[in-house]
Amino acid sequence: MESAEIARRFLTFFEARGHTVMPSASLIAEDPTLLLVNAGMAPFKPYFLGQRTPPSPRMTSAQKCVRTPDIDEVGKTTRHATFFQMLGNFSIGDYFKEQAIPFAWELLTGDRAGGGFGFPEEKLWVTVFEDDDEARDIWHTKVGVPLERIQRRGLADNYWHMGVPGPGGPCSEIYYDRGPEHGREGGPVADEDRYLEVWNLVFMQKQLGTVRSKVDFDIVGDLPNRNIDTGMGLERMAAILQGVDNIYETDTLWRVLERAAALTATSYGRDHRDDVSLRVVADHVRSGTMMVADGIRPGNEGRGYVLRRILRRSVRNLRLLGGQDAGLMHELTSVAIAAMGEQYPDLVRTADSIHAVIDAEEASFLATLRTGTTIFDTAVAAAKEQGAARLAGDQAFKLHDTYGFPIDLTLEMAAEQGLRVDEEGFRQLMAEQRERAKQDARDKKTGNLDVSVLDELLSRSGGAVEFLGYHTTEADARLVGLLAGGAAVPAAGEGTEVEAVLDRTPFYAEGGGQLADQGVIDLGNGAQIQVTDVQSPLAGLIVHRGRVTRGEAQAGDAALARIDVRRRQAISRSHTATHMVHAGFRRALGESAAQAGSENSPGRFRFDFTASGAVPLSVLRDVEDEVNDVLINDLDVRAFHTSIDEARAMGALALFGEKYGDQVRVVEVGDYSRELCGGTHVGSSGQLGLVKVLGESSIGAGVRRVEALVGIDAFRFLARENVLVAQLAEQLKVRKEELPERVSGIVARLRDAERELEKVRSQQVLAVAGSLAENAADLGGIAFVGHRAPDGTDAGDLRRLATDVRGRLAARPAVVMVAGVPKDRPVVVIAVNDAARERGLKAGALVGIAARTLGGGGGGKDDLAQGGGADAAAIGDALAAVERAVGAV
Repeated sequence: MESAEIARRFLTFFEARGHTVMPSASLIAEDPTLLLVNAGMAPFKPYFLGQRTPPSPRMTSAQKCVRTPDIDEVGKTTRHATFFQMLGNFSIGDYFKEQAIPFAWELLTGDRAGGGFGFPEEKLWVTVFEDDDEARDIWHTKVGVPLERIQRRGLADNYWHMGVPGPGGPCSEIYYDRGPEHGREGGPVADEDRYLEVWNLVFMQKQLGTVRSKVDFDIVGDLPNRNIDTGMGLERMAAILQGVDNIYETDTLWRVLERAAALTATSYGRDHRDDVSLRVVADHVRSGTMMVADGIRPGNEGRGYVLRRILRRSVRNLRLLGGQDAGLMHELTSVAIAAMGEQYPDLVRTADSIHAVIDAEEASFLATLRTGTTIFDTAVAAAKEQGAARLAGDQAFKLHDTYGFPIDLTLEMAAEQGLRVDEEGFRQLMAEQRERAKQDARDKKTGNLDVSVLDELLSRSGGAVEFLGYHTTEADARLVGLLAGGAAVPAAGEGTEVEAVLDRTPFYAEGGGQLADQGVIDLGNGAQIQVTDVQSPLAGLIVHRGRVTRGEAQAGDAALARIDVRRRQAISRSHTATHMVHAGFRRALGESAAQAGSENSPGRFRFDFTASGAVPLSVLRDVEDEVNDVLINDLDVRAFHTSIDEARAMGALALFGEKYGDQVRVVEVGDYSRELCGGTHVGSSGQLGLVKVLGESSIGAGVRRVEALVGIDAFRFLARENVLVAQLAEQLKVRKEELPERVSGIVARLRDAERELEKVRSQQVLAVAGSLAENAADLGGIAFVGHRAPDGTDAGDLRRLATDVRGRLAARPAVVMVAGVPKDRPVVVIAVNDAARERGLKAGALVGIAARTLGGGGGGKDDLAQGGGADAAAIGDALAAVERAVGAV
């Protein structure tokens, strides 16, 4: 039974029993306490907590999840994986244990022809929480499971929570007995390799406060309703139903693994080390594909860091398998898209965009590997010269953090050199960095507010703040909550920085690339709050941040909220222009030019999109011309709500990685542009006035950024450019249209002159080569040349001089050292001929001695190496140090 069929049967079974089928939420979690969705119930948490009204009291879903705490174990075992799918059925205050347990048994043991999974009853075991007599009795008396196949377990095994404040409760797990060939008898408490967990039924009834560990947490009260949350791991079910030994041999993962083996000319099952790498590649390629599809981009923090690590581990393990060529990730990504496409059709639709991101990250990391290897070699040489048996933790961390060098690669290469790595020091530095990143992410999302405070504000506002900003720029409201310093306060006096929550507001909260509105909130008692920022830290909650500028703001006051209309209009022009430029680029470059971010500011916007390389200037000009032609036609801009399916049917563009509900808002500019969008826009395209594209640039692997001006800002820019062109034309005594040719000619002549100067300078440097060779010192039969070149001699000339002198000394062992100060920092080059290398002299080791004397570092090959430092005054000491080292051989 294929994975897609397992998911279909699960959802169909519960749909027939009154459950609403919910689509998988994005891996990007709405919950500010989560980096990524890591459990099937995570998108349902607001319903369990009573913060939002569920679309139905009974729901079911197949949810995408990513967990990475055990990422280092992926591949080493056949149980660990980063991406997985969780099938679940959920009850919000509807049924509880007495129905959830029989539902699970019926689906698991039901005949396959009738839509069940066909498990033999005698193969199934059950665990319950240690004091949950109710669940035990239902399993035994209502379902008929023998008491000897029902086992009790404690908090560590049979109490569920998310690891953060939120819902929790006892659970009951169902296990499948794979037989004596997989382990010893005695049920799950004896052997969880033989008895494989297939389903976890959580009886969610408690609200948890502080969570210190799996077994150490505070229960602060009962949930508003008793709920059911179940989780069935799709990959684990597939392993059982497909009759394979582990999740890596199931249909979707196996297709990627098998192709990786073929591309690297390896075979699964022959060599443990190769098997580990193949499993890493299979899991990580699938995980990376799913994360990119949900709009996550490789980066150095948060979700982007998780994705970057996953993709780079894939590339690294492909190289361990012998796959040295670029493009392997492209082919494996195609396999992952095909394998998962039946369940997630959007993967196929956005394949070009997914490829653009992953291909660029692969190319970037391959370049990183080349750079990192050079830095690693230098660190190893220094360690050996000092007689150290290991690389320091801070060196390994610098390789990882600065150069993107994976720690497992550092460990392996160090072992090849006979060195160990201070892993403990490395892990400590990594832990400190992760904690900083997590705290930064938490602070950024919540504005340093406690999540429980945000929950309380959302509850006070009636479940969701009503946004009125599409139709009005001011509105009467009520100040339902006031915070100062992150804590709820009843009042705040003049000068106090506050966060204010209204029950309804015209203020647009920053989102979808659009900057937040600014303005004022006038309160009934004469007080006023100047609003400088608006955020939505939780779905449905709008927080106005600013300062009390007059009087005393009091929670509960009547309010009049007024936005800065001119600012809103300017931002709306930018937002509409972004839609139009997006449409223009897709027409020019194809669907692979998918939006990857934007910022709509007053009079200016930036638009990020996926692309494999730089966009030609001619394309930028064509897009700009096309957009401005559309502006002249003054097309109507219309916004309306419809279903997601209807929006896609009419060709509305759903932005890559965005999350959408069943009902969506569509914004269209005539027939030119049609996108799903929650932002504010102008009434017609003519209100934009003019769009001026300033240029484009790279902002990361596979992502380009276009910046542009709109309206009066665009006109002012063109006016300034016209004055500048007129001044240049006057200075060069040519007509404006002749400027490019005249400037090109001046630049060409300047470059010719620079080349001539460089040639003369190089000849002057090399002219001393003969004299240096003739006057070489004899150090125990080794010819040694130590020379300081004139300041300003570039590094290339230093290398040419060193190799030229070495060539003149080919008849005997020779070491040539040339030092200079090309700019403001000293550089040293050492060249060693074959005869000297036979005497044990190596350029890389010698240059290390010189570079350390100069206060820096360096490295290279045995015959030629280069280093540098910070102390130019120490060049004489460096020459002497190298001379002593050569003389000591």
